[in-house]
Amino acid sequence: MKSSVAKIIFLVPIISILFFPISSSLALILGFVYALLFKHPFKQSCHKAIHHFLKISVIGLGFGMFIKETITTSKQGFSLTFFSIILTVSLGLLLTKLFKLDKKLGHLITSGTSVCGGSAIAAISPVIKANNNAISVALGIVFLLNSIALFVFPAIGHWKHLTQEQFGLWCAIAIHDTSSVVGAALGYGEEALRVATTVKLSRTLWIIPLSVLSMIIFKTEGEKIKIPYFILLFILAIFINSYHIIPTSITNEIVFYAKKLLVLTLFLVGSTISINDLKSTGIKPMFVAISLWIFISLFSYLYITYNM
Repeated sequence: MKSSVAKIIFLVPIISILFFPISSSLALILGFVYALLFKHPFKQSCHKAIHHFLKISVIGLGFGMFIKETITTSKQGFSLTFFSIILTVSLGLLLTKLFKLDKKLGHLITSGTSVCGGSAIAAISPVIKANNNAISVALGIVFLLNSIALFVFPAIGHWKHLTQEQFGLWCAIAIHDTSSVVGAALGYGEEALRVATTVKLSRTLWIIPLSVLSMIIFKTEGEKIKIPYFILLFILAIFINSYHIIPTSITNEIVFYAKKLLVLTLFLVGSTISINDLKSTGIKPMFVAISLWIFISLFSYLYITYNM
């Protein structure tokens, strides 16, 4: 009986998101509240859905962008992306050693913080042959910090009167997962959303050199590097929109439903956050993760406000 009720209630926010204007932050809260009150009947399916829905929604957002603006934005964010990754990875290696944290767990947390959250953890974990416990702990911490960022960053952005361009760039650098980056920028403005999506996806490509570095550090051989191929489809969508291959009325609809799908994805993310997993992580992994997050947030904020 409880399982049936949980399944029915799970569908209510999904239907609401699809047919009514629900914000990204509210969707995440609804998911988190659901996780607190019910035993998730579709948890494994949701993990798979999050993985696919995020990629589809990001590709859909590409139909609202143009080549020239995208290239300009990518160039603007390149130096900040480069320095933030180098410094964060270096600090992560230092803190892992300093606090005598499990080397592979520390590296996964560092990878998720420096590049792109869950995607980086998923890509790096087979390269360094991390065990399931290390992967679960790293993902749990990253998802928790992403959830906090979704509320904190827009509030700080408005408080400090950041422009949409500044806020979009800050989100792309300092928030881990693409879903939370786009979710935070979604309510800030169209320009913030465009900048955040473009810079974050170009940042995702750094998974490749980070995977190579991971192979060197952990001396692993013969492991395949996962290349985020969906970025190519995102670029293709930008080309299609830039050259008006598809009528504007259709691309507008695609972007509209891509945003809806992203909000739905954030609800699913919230619903899969496990309090028990977070409690079992211990103080050291959480402290390292928060330290890295504060560092990359402050570094990128100061860089952006003094250079833009």
